[in-house]
This record gives sequence, structure tokens and C-alpha cells, in this order.
Amino acid sequence: MDPGITSSRNDLVLTGPGLDENNVENGNVSTFKIKEEKQQEESDVKYGIDDVPSWYLCILMGLQNYFTMIGSIMTIPFILTPALCMHYDDPARSHIICTMIFVTGIVTWVQSTFGCRLPIVQGGTISLLVPTLAVLNLPELQCPAAEVIEQMSPENRTELWQSRMRVLSGAISVAAILQVAIGVFGIVGVLVRYVTPLTIVPTVSLIGLSFFENAANAAMHHWGIAAGTVLMLTLFSQVLKEVHVPLLTYKYRHGFKIIWFQFFKLFPVLLTVMVMWGLCGLLTLTGHLPEEHPARTDFKIKIVEDSPWFRIPYPGQWGVPKITPSGVLGMMAGVLACTVQSISFYPTTARLCDAPPPPVHVINRGIVIEGLGTIVAGLFGTGNGTNTFGENVAAIGVTKIGSRRVIQCAAILMVVVGLVTKFGAVFVIIPQPIVGGMFCVMFGIIVAFGLSALQYVNLNSSRNLYIVGFSVFFSIVLTRWVKAHPDVIKTGSDIADNTITVLLSTSILIGGIIGCVFDHIIPGTPKDRGLIAWREQMQLVSDREKAELPSTYDFPVGMEYLRRHKFFAQLPFMPTYKP
Repeated sequence: MDPGITSSRNDLVLTGPGLDENNVENGNVSTFKIKEEKQQEESDVKYGIDDVPSWYLCILMGLQNYFTMIGSIMTIPFILTPALCMHYDDPARSHIICTMIFVTGIVTWVQSTFGCRLPIVQGGTISLLVPTLAVLNLPELQCPAAEVIEQMSPENRTELWQSRMRVLSGAISVAAILQVAIGVFGIVGVLVRYVTPLTIVPTVSLIGLSFFENAANAAMHHWGIAAGTVLMLTLFSQVLKEVHVPLLTYKYRHGFKIIWFQFFKLFPVLLTVMVMWGLCGLLTLTGHLPEEHPARTDFKIKIVEDSPWFRIPYPGQWGVPKITPSGVLGMMAGVLACTVQSISFYPTTARLCDAPPPPVHVINRGIVIEGLGTIVAGLFGTGNGTNTFGENVAAIGVTKIGSRRVIQCAAILMVVVGLVTKFGAVFVIIPQPIVGGMFCVMFGIIVAFGLSALQYVNLNSSRNLYIVGFSVFFSIVLTRWVKAHPDVIKTGSDIADNTITVLLSTSILIGGIIGCVFDHIIPGTPKDRGLIAWREQMQLVSDREKAELPSTYDFPVGMEYLRRHKFFAQLPFMPTYKP
């Protein structure tokens, strides 16, 4: 076992600065306490996790969280729908977006109310797109030529993409059972012990690197507009991020008041889309863009016209999900990547909203809800799953609003908006070059986020450079070769061929396995490997926390019943869990 880690059953206890290890029970489990100095620090959080702002403020701040989320969630269908062989003006594109928003609202409310109870937003994740594209690249699922699709009848076009969506729905729903099991059986401790920074670097960075072709294909329609999108996004999110904008607010018994907040830092994506969309509109009106050009604002206007005003998503709306071994195993790689990301977000969110450090049962319960949410997303046919939105976590640090009630209001708003199909259609018709420019920035940030884990390791170590370089580069080489030769695997069994092909085509799986295996078999000190700094960053608290910790993470109802029955104290995901 690595030094600095002690384990009892499925507990995880991490050591690091700011923690007291003097109290040792049973010889192997330490009870930690936060430094008194840290407890006495004055918080600048406007609304803490248990605070309940006025109803109208909850709505406004919930709307703010919604806008923060929508900028990321709308990028997923732009990659997913072409891979499903969906026609560019198919109104079902808006149905998929609205279904994603609808499911996001449901899972977010459940997570913030009965899950980890942190103010986090759950929604679509880029991590699952990597195995999704690998599954859809199988020979029997590849799209016909564009001219063939054009000649199809509307019914055949619909069946073409829905048959592929059913494969994804089955794969996502079944693969998410693994995530549920990780939380139910308290395997979080095992994951964090073996998932080191040199495992995270290739896994997360390859998520972004896998989509460089998608970014290029979208931006190539008009590089000028794509470049303008990049410049606007850079201006709003980096250059003007510290600029404060006045906002008129009203507070009961205090009247109207002007507050200053970082508007550009909070809404850079939406501002960029609005500005560049307006520019494309001017170029369309003045005739500078030829007919049927993907940069024209009327290129896919038929989607808005054909979409109904309201539509209620439901499980199996694209047909009965189809389960394939290759799809399920491929999706499991994405599910594991989502799990690792969320585990790192929970302690960060707690610190930002001035909440107590989350005990391990909170982490377990959050992962259970994320897994169940992914199952629901799969059954509803979103073609994706649910994961913690890092953008909304960052927004808490900017706005200093960490109220759980605000996120619950945002979740209700998402459910309502998800029923308005024409709203989803508006996002579908965003000009392609704008999407390409956003891809260049957003996927680049994902790559950088993965590489940021290198801050914990010693980069002067040739061992670490070898692991990072080989795990990233070889994963790209291998997956590109398999994608170019999808029929190269010949074992005599179609199921085995497809399964191996999907696994070898999933770059995050290959890179993560190489990084993890090499980091554990190649000799290196804990300090060089980044284990010590990584544990300090995580700082998960053991479930034997002190009695004086507030009941922030208790269920809103039913706690008396749980405390009366000792059975629930044996479940790693229950608030009364005691190892």
C-alpha cells in the first residue's frame, strides 16, 4: 500500500498539510480534523450551501447557472448528430438537445437534494463522446455516403439514425451500472489509490485531443468567422474576465442597489455566440455569403420551422435500446473517466461554498446518483450521460453563491426549458464556423485541464516524461490506425472483433491503461510520482468525522428512520454510514 494512505473496508483516508493525525483508532484508521486556524477564517461566500435566498433571487441565480451550463451542453449534439448519420436539417436534432436539458434538470435536482447535496449541475459530458465515436466507427454503423442519405425517404433517414441511437442507449445504460456499483460498494478509495496524476494526464488530455478533426471540419467552412470566434472567446474569457459590470438589484427593505460583478468571466461562451451570430446575420443579409453556405444564419432555419413548440421526452423515444458487448465495454472507459473527474470536483465545490469537507459516504452517494443519471440519460436517448459540470463549479468561485437552493431552482428551470422544443432548435442552427471556433478553444481547455495534473509530478524526472509522452502519443497512433482499418481484427467471432476494435479505438482507455500500468511498474519515489501533492489536493475526510460537523450532507427527510435502523449504517453511501 502506498505510504500516506490507510484503509478500512472501503474507506479512504488521505494525509496532507492542514490535517491532524494524532488520533489513531484500531491501529489503521486516522481521524482527522481541520486546522483551527482554517476554521476561523472569515468566508467571503455570499450564500452558503444551506442558505436560502429570496425566491426571486433563487430564480435569477438559477438562471445564471443555467446559462453557464448551456454553453457546454450544446456542443455535444454538434459532434453526436453527424456521427449518427442525421441529416443537417432534421428537426430531431432539437429534440435531442431538449432531451439533454430535460434529463440534466432531473438529475441535477436529485443530486443536489438526495445525492451528494452539493450545489453542482449534472449534465452531458464530452468524456463519453470518445467511446461513442469509436462505437459508431464500427463497419456496420458507419454512415453511408452523403449523396445516398440525400436520396433516402424521410422514414428511412429517421430509421438510419435511430438504429444507431438505440445501440448507444443500450451501451450507455448498461455501462453506467459500473458507476453505480463503484458508489454502492464504496470503491472510491480503491480508485483514488490507483488513479494517479500520471493516469489522469493521458486520460483527460486525450478527451480533447480526440476531437481535433471535428473542430477542423466545422471551422474549415469559414476560417475568418472561426478565427473571430476564437478571438471573441479569448477577449471575453481572458482579457476582460476581471472587468466588473454594473447590475441593478433589489433587496427587501433595502431598496434598489447597484452591484458590480464579472459579467464577461461568467458568460464568455454565450456572449461570443451572440456577437458572432450577429456578424453572420449581417453577412447573410448583405449577400457576402453564398446560398447554402454553412455560415449563413438561414442555412438550417427549417429545423426551427418544423420543430413543435412543446414536446415531452420519454424513455425509449427512439426505440428499445440495443445492448452490444463492444458498445458496453467501450462506454465503460468513458464512465470511469467521468467518475474520476467528479471525485476531484466534490471537495473543490465544498471548499468554494464554505461547506464541511465531504465525507466518503457523500462521494459514494454522488457517484451512485451520477451513475443512475447516466442510466436515465441512456434510456431517454440523449446519446450521452451525466457528469459534474466544471463550469458551474468555477462559477461558484466567481459569484460566491454556493446555495443548494439556487441549484435546485436551476434544475426546475432546466426541466421546463427542456419541454420547449423550439428553444433547442435555436441552438442547432448556430453557424458551423462559430461552432468550429468554440471547439478549438473548449477542447483545447480540456487538453490543458488534463495536462494540469503534471503540476503534482516531478517533470525533471525522465521516468515521468517517458510515461506521459508514450501514453499520449502511442494512444493517438494506435486509435488512428484502428479507425483507418476497422476490419483489421479477425478472431473468427464478430462479437470479439467488434469489442476489440472499439476498445482499441478508445484513446482515453488506451492512454489511461498505459499511464496507470507504467506508473505502477516503473520504479519512482512517491514525491516524483506526485502522490504526496495529489493527496493534499484531494483531502477527502474519513467517515469517522467529528460529531460537531454540521448535518449539511444529511437527507432533507427520513434521517430519524435511518438512525433507528443499524442496517443503514453498513451501507457506504448512506449518511449514517459508520465503517
